[in-house]
Parts: sequence; C-alpha cells; structure tokens
Amino acid sequence: MEEQIKAQLAAFGYTVTNDDEALISLCVRNTETYIKNDINSKTIPEGLMPSAVNMACGEFLSAKKTFSPESITGIDLSAAVKRIQVGDTTTEFAADSSQTAAGRLDSFIAALIESGRRQLPHFRRLRW
Repeated sequence: MEEQIKAQLAAFGYTVTNDDEALISLCVRNTETYIKNDINSKTIPEGLMPSAVNMACGEFLSAKKTFSPESITGIDLSAAVKRIQVGDTTTEFAADSSQTAAGRLDSFIAALIESGRRQLPHFRRLRW
C-alpha cells in the first residue's frame, strides 16, 4: 500500500522524499488499524484498498500541513473546473472563489479522509 500512497501523492504534486518514509508507514499502520477495527476483520478487503489509500494520504497531508507546511507547497488546488461546455449545453459548478488556498487544502484533506469512511459499512462484519 505504501507504493500506492507514494504514487497518489506524486499525482497530487507532492514529491516524496526519504524523510517521509517513517510518516507514510505510520499513516499506513494507523489507517489499517482503524479500518480493521471498524469492519471487524483481520485483513483489509481488496474493495477497500482505494479508500485505505485515500485515508492514509489524507492523514499524511494533514500531518505535513501541521508540522511542515512549507513542504506541501507543490500541491496546486487552484485548477478546479468551474465550467464545462459541450455543444449547446453549459454546466457551471458552484465554486467559492473567495476560499483561500489553505481552506482549499483543508477541504481536500478532509475529503480524502472522509471518502474512505463512507465505504466501511459495506464491509462490516458482526461482532459476537
């Protein structure tokens, strides 16, 4: 799972360094423990792996934002799509242009962490 997290962070624009290895491992362990406890399983089902990666990435970015905010300046969240036009149909998305870059980053991190949690009930097993 650590390689998937590194690939996803790279896709977000963050360059993973050797110093990040320990934090990534910690985020993976925390995410795995949370998921296993929540669904009452000894392993993480394959269907939850994308959610686990999102949650671990969210935890990693949250920790980096807290302890080393200058290291995540490469993540650009300003390129959000506001309008799509196909033929004579135009779709405009509600975009809050007044939101700061820090606010957009906080929203992005929260979305990563919460996106995985919505999937957990589908894999939950009964506890006896």
